[in-house]
Amino acid sequence: MLHKYGTPAYRLEAHLMEVATHLGLKSSFVMSPTSVTFVIWTEGHEEEYTHVARVDPGDHDLGSLADTDDVVSKVLTGQLTIEQADADLDTISKQKAPYSKLMTGFAFSVSGAAFAMLMGTSWNDVLWSGVFSILVFMFILWSGRSKRVTHMLEPLVAIVAAVGACAVSSYVDPSINIRLVILSAIIVFIPGLALALAFAELSSRHLVSGTARVMDSLMLLFKLYFGAFLGISIGFALFGTTDFVQPDPLPKWTAWLAILLLCTSLIVIFRTKLKHASWSIASGFIAYAVSISAALYFDYSIGAFLGAFAVGVFSNLFNRIVNAPASIVAMQGLIVLVPGSKTYIGLNSLIEGQSFIHADHIGQQTFLIFMSLVAGLIFANVALPPKKAL
Repeated sequence: MLHKYGTPAYRLEAHLMEVATHLGLKSSFVMSPTSVTFVIWTEGHEEEYTHVARVDPGDHDLGSLADTDDVVSKVLTGQLTIEQADADLDTISKQKAPYSKLMTGFAFSVSGAAFAMLMGTSWNDVLWSGVFSILVFMFILWSGRSKRVTHMLEPLVAIVAAVGACAVSSYVDPSINIRLVILSAIIVFIPGLALALAFAELSSRHLVSGTARVMDSLMLLFKLYFGAFLGISIGFALFGTTDFVQPDPLPKWTAWLAILLLCTSLIVIFRTKLKHASWSIASGFIAYAVSISAALYFDYSIGAFLGAFAVGVFSNLFNRIVNAPASIVAMQGLIVLVPGSKTYIGLNSLIEGQSFIHADHIGQQTFLIFMSLVAGLIFANVALPPKKAL
């Protein structure tokens, strides 16, 4: 269940070892995004149990992750027997989503609009990013009822967002930045966070899991880019191209509002418990404040390193005070820091030879930022170790 809720392999294996040791068992675990292997034995190998299962890559459900971790904590402290824990895990697995579909759709809309606001473009882009994010959410709901749509969801939402943006540019609002609106609408699919986790796994010498996660993230990125590229081509063929009208840029203070809106919407999207919401929002503000403050005096990648370090220390502090997984809080800060959008923009520059926002040496910047994030989290775990493995 911890795998199902998006726990990285290195944290998951350490957590399982902790439980097995508490139960007086010798054990070995190998985790990857698509398979789990358990080997459990008694002293002297009189009895040995091996279990291998094919699983789907985990999805982020931070509320259920907190509940599952709470069950583990109660087992380790003797408050629950194994049978009671098993029953509790079944209850968690079957529980309904904490937020309604209407609220989740609104959160998707806010996340797209907030990202466009964070990029500092214009109110026009913010408005249309929010509108197309709702359209993307409708396709996500459809994918829950159709396996065919599930298999082609990522390129499909990119195509739909791209065609819609081209139509709006031609007939309604020529001042929208088409490519930025597409990116904002599909931002929840951009695998920046997954790539950062993959590099963290590789740095922890979990080579199989890390490599698999890198390749999965790259394939997802290619599908999204191809969908956007195809959608723009179809949109221009159907509606023609229009001359871009440069709108007034957003004032700089809106970036702080964007962080608040983005972190609040991610609480709903990641199903975070309300009692952890204030910590999660604070993590986003800490990440942004530290990274931009450091970037004034150092390079942008050093800003990302210090931002990740601050997020890591803050999430480990949350882990010690609240006794809940540090990843619940770290997730928000990392999403603010992770340059998933820069990866997409860099891919656009590579294939088309142009970029839709001004960014020099974007490929080099993206790689350095990913490395800085991983290093910041590692240093944070040394400076203030978490109380538990998650």
